[in-house]
Formats: sequence, structure tokens, C-alpha cells
Amino acid sequence: MPGVFLEHCTWVEAEALLTPATIMLLPLGAAAKEHGPHMWLSTDRILAEYLTQQVCERAEVVVAPMLTYNYYPAFVEYPGSVSLRLETARDLLIDICRSLAAFGPRRFYVLNTGVSTVRALAPAAEMLAAEGLILHYTNLPALLGPIEHAIAEQAGGSHADEIETSILLAIAPETVTMARAIRDYHPAPGPLTRHPDRDGAYSASGIYGDPTLATAEKGHLVLDALVAGIRADLDILREA
Repeated sequence: MPGVFLEHCTWVEAEALLTPATIMLLPLGAAAKEHGPHMWLSTDRILAEYLTQQVCERAEVVVAPMLTYNYYPAFVEYPGSVSLRLETARDLLIDICRSLAAFGPRRFYVLNTGVSTVRALAPAAEMLAAEGLILHYTNLPALLGPIEHAIAEQAGGSHADEIETSILLAIAPETVTMARAIRDYHPAPGPLTRHPDRDGAYSASGIYGDPTLATAEKGHLVLDALVAGIRADLDILREA
């Protein structure tokens, strides 16, 4: 059975789907987070939707509605970017899992398209484990590391960069304006900042890397690796 989207069900249908054997998939992708001058604020959500659809074609999961807000403190200087407080982001995840667990499910997987979100996901998983609920989530750096090493040409980067831009060129090229892409990479610890005199990684553009090197071909390679990694994560969760 392919994946089922909970929001497309009635409560009667949901009652039959939500059992202790069910794997709940919670897509997490920001819809209000800057991605430079060349990509939409909804870049993470677009990626989460694509990955969810790909996974659902191959895995028996029940998909909860998309979460579009969470913990993104590194981008708050750029207009349109929204971040929840860490405690709010953590508790949002906990409350959703608790609510669904009341009907049967014990295993949850957050299809996570962020990096800072792990700081909310990790404590949420610990608190839910104390209640007998299992929460696993996508670790993007771990899944992307090998494929980035193989294909990336940029000197470094991690946001609105060669890799992320390549992904969007592969799945939603209409959301990317390559004429506005520039190299903007000034390595430093801390969040991105638009102000050169503040602590953090200075980026007037909101880019951290070199998106001018992006291609759709690279994007497809990255996407294949992500889908394979998420499917492997789900296999592990199913046996937990």
C-alpha cells in the first residue's frame, strides 16, 4: 500500500489507518525562510513536498499535514524569515505526536529539510521516548555528506548554495532565478548576518556558498541520495 495523506481522510477512515503498526510521517519544511535573492522563501517546503511524494510512492506510511514553521534562528535578519522559539518548536512536535499517538501510532518520522531544526527534534525525541513513543528524523548533513563530497565544486557552503540551488533547479526550476545567484561565502561561526560589524557569517545576500555552480543534473543526484537515505531511515524505524 502506498502512503496515505491524513488530511485527505475522514475521521472514520483515519480511525482504521492509525494503529500501533502505523508509521507516521511528519514533513517539516519552512515556508518562510530566506534563500538568497534567487530562490523563494518556500524552498524548504517545496523540497519537503517533493521528498514526501517520492517516499509515499514506495513506503507504507501515513502522512501528517506539512509543518511549515519551526526553529530557524540563523536567518531572522532577512525579511520574511520566521523562527519559532526553541521551546515552542520542540513542543509543537511533541504535541502533534502525542495527539496522534492517542489513536494508536507509536512510531514517528520527521522528514526534516532543515539543519537547525535538529536542536528542537532531538529533545522532542528524548521526551517522547520517556512516554514509549519513538521519534526519528532526517539528519540532512549525514545524508548529504557523501554526495556533496562527490559532486560539489564550491569552496564551501550550506545555504542557498550550489547544492540547494541544484535541488530546486531539478524539482521546481520556475522558483529559481539564476541571474540573481551570486557567490557569497565568508566562513565564520554563528548565524548569517546582513551587517559586517556583527558577530556571525556576513552575507549581504543571504547566500552561504556559490549557487552559480548549480545545475539540475547535480540536483537529481542529490535527490536520489536523499530519497534512498530517508527510505533507509524508515526501514530502521519500522524495526524499532
